[in-house]
Amino acid sequence: MRGHIRKRGESWQITVYMGTGPDGKYHRHFETIHGRKGDAQKRLNELLVSLEKGIYVPPGRLTVAEHLHNWLEGYVKTNCSQRTLDGYQSIIECHLLALGQIQLKHLHPQAIQSYYGKAVEKLSPRTVAKHHRLLSQALKYAVRQGYLARNPCQLVDAPSWKGKAMRTLTPGEVEILFGVAKDSYYYPLYYTAVSTGLRQAELLGLRWRDVDLDMLSISVSQVLYKRRGICKFTEPKTTHSRRRVAMTPKLALFLREYRTEREQLFRELGKQLTLDDLVLARVDGKPLDPGIVSHDFARLAKQAGLNGVRFHDLRHTFASLMLLRGAKPKVISEALGHSSVAFTMDVYSHIIEGMQEDAMALLDEVLPPGINGVKMKITSPN
Repeated sequence: MRGHIRKRGESWQITVYMGTGPDGKYHRHFETIHGRKGDAQKRLNELLVSLEKGIYVPPGRLTVAEHLHNWLEGYVKTNCSQRTLDGYQSIIECHLLALGQIQLKHLHPQAIQSYYGKAVEKLSPRTVAKHHRLLSQALKYAVRQGYLARNPCQLVDAPSWKGKAMRTLTPGEVEILFGVAKDSYYYPLYYTAVSTGLRQAELLGLRWRDVDLDMLSISVSQVLYKRRGICKFTEPKTTHSRRRVAMTPKLALFLREYRTEREQLFRELGKQLTLDDLVLARVDGKPLDPGIVSHDFARLAKQAGLNGVRFHDLRHTFASLMLLRGAKPKVISEALGHSSVAFTMDVYSHIIEGMQEDAMALLDEVLPPGINGVKMKITSPN
C-alpha cells in the first residue's frame, strides 16, 4: 500500500510512503486536506500518479515550473480537452517559464506584475490577460493542494483590453457574400454555417449519419481540430456542445441535392458514399484543412467588400438574424451550444438592446389608446 487517508478533527491527513531514501531511512510524505474525504482521495491519487511518473517534488522545494508541469499532468490533462491542454502547454513553455525558477512559495505578486509589464512590450494586452487567467488557475490549484496559503494572482492587476467589436452580416450582405462564393468549393460549408450557427470545428466533423434530412436535424457528436499539422477528431468540449440542431427546409433541400452530387463523385472515383463519410470534406473524402478554409473565406469576404469578416462571424450572423426574427433566446442558446441563456444574452446584448423599438411597436398594437378628459378624484379610494 503506497498511501492512506485518515480523519483528524475536521480535516483529512494523507500519508504517502516514499520508500527508502539515500540515507537508508524510510520516508513518508504528509498532507492535510480541509474539506470532504473525496477531495483527500483525489489528492492521494494525484500524488500516487506523480510518484509513478517520477514527477513528484516535495512542496518545500517546488518551483513554479515544476508546479505548472504537475498541474498540466494532474489536472488539465484529465479535466480539459486536448486542444486546451496543447494551448496551455504552449503558453507555459513559450512564456510563463520566465517565472519557472522561482520557488512556488516565494512567488510574490510583485514578480507576477513585473512579468506582465515586460510581456506587454512584445505581446498584446489580450494575450497577456490570457497568461494571467492560466497562471491564476494553476495557482488556485496550488492553494487547493496546500502548497500556497493564498493565490498571489488575486493581488495582481491583469492588463486591460477592449474586445474586438462583433461583426454580423445583414441579409443583404449575406446575399452579396454568397453571390461571390457561389463558385467556391467551400460554398456548401459557408451556407451550412450561416444556416445553423455551428462552429467551424463542428461543421468539419459532421458525418452523414449526423444529418437527418427527413427530420430536419443535425447532431453534433464530434469535432475536427488541427493539432501540430495533423487533423484529429475529438468529442465536443462540453455537454452543451454535444447537441441536436434543427435545420431550415432550404438547408435540408440543399444538403439532399449536395449529397446526390457527392454520391455521383464517389462513384466516379470507384467508391461508395457511406454514413461514416464526412459531409463537408475534400474531393477524396478526407477532412478539410481548417486553416485553408479560413483563408479562403477571408479572401472571398474581401472580394465581396466585407473586409475584416471572419468565418466565425457567420455564427454571429446566424444568432443575430434569429434574434431579429423573434426567436427566443433559449432556443438560440441551445442551437449555439452555449452553457446558459445568460451567456447568450450577454454576448448578443447589443442586438437585444436594438430590438426594444420593435418590441414597443408590437406592444403599441396590443394596448388600447389612453383616454383623456377623465376627472381625477380628490380623495384616495378606501
